[in-house]
Amino acid sequence: MNGRSKWQLTDDVEEFRRAAGPHLAADAARHTILLTVSESLRAGGAGAGGAGPVRFGWWREAPDAPVTGTFLETPPHPPFLGTMPVRAAAELARTLGGTPAADGTLPSGVRGRVADVEAFGAAWPVRRTGVADAPPYQLADGMRLFRLGEPVPPDPAPEGRARYAESRDIPLAVEWLTAFAEEIGEPAGTHRRAKAVARIEERRLLLWEVDGAPVSLAGHAPLIAGQIRVAPVYTPPAHRGRGYAAGVTAAVGEAARQAGADEVLLFADNANPTANALYQRLGYRPVEEYATARLA
Repeated sequence: MNGRSKWQLTDDVEEFRRAAGPHLAADAARHTILLTVSESLRAGGAGAGGAGPVRFGWWREAPDAPVTGTFLETPPHPPFLGTMPVRAAAELARTLGGTPAADGTLPSGVRGRVADVEAFGAAWPVRRTGVADAPPYQLADGMRLFRLGEPVPPDPAPEGRARYAESRDIPLAVEWLTAFAEEIGEPAGTHRRAKAVARIEERRLLLWEVDGAPVSLAGHAPLIAGQIRVAPVYTPPAHRGRGYAAGVTAAVGEAARQAGADEVLLFADNANPTANALYQRLGYRPVEEYATARLA
């Protein structure tokens, strides 16, 4: 434990999953990020650990009580919060604010459900530096978690068809995955090729093609705790506005169901109304609002 904190911190993913596994699986949809990232780390996935030491945590109200709060941190990404009581989020802010990571840094932000990051941000121990009444946090980067209900085919149906990506598609997949990451502002990575190869080998990457030429891409995470998360969905600018994203998104949702998913999930940027409207037309329904709290 960290002093008197009810949060337990570790850099051991197996210890984390042993302690927090039942809590994560009990609401797999809202814990899709923690499940998929920690599973990738367990499997030694390419680049899963990010650019620095990873850190995990779980919270119990009492030593013998069940886990009711979780988080993980994979630099350069900020900590990602699982579901937790408000008091746990506030205590985590104080814990992380006084417990630098292995590289000596404190988080500059935290991601998760809006309610959780607001409770965390409000309790963040602000170091005043002459700025009067500086707020402890600011919300940014709003995202919406969707769950696929009854699938609805694209209407009108786009030209073309979906197929699984193959080894010959690796250079294109790397190019498009890199372009997608840059477009959403994801920190630069050095494992794009390895990730593309893994997705293709595991049949988790689909291409939409017209007259034999790929025009759009969609992938999904592995099946964990009955859920599969769709990511990414990417269409190069030259091919947008023709319904290809709708076609490949519908196809990857069907592929996820065929892979055994009880829940098919995806995140959409709140600043992208086109994508939000598209997913809802295809049968996805909102589950929860997420955001980043930028910390003072």
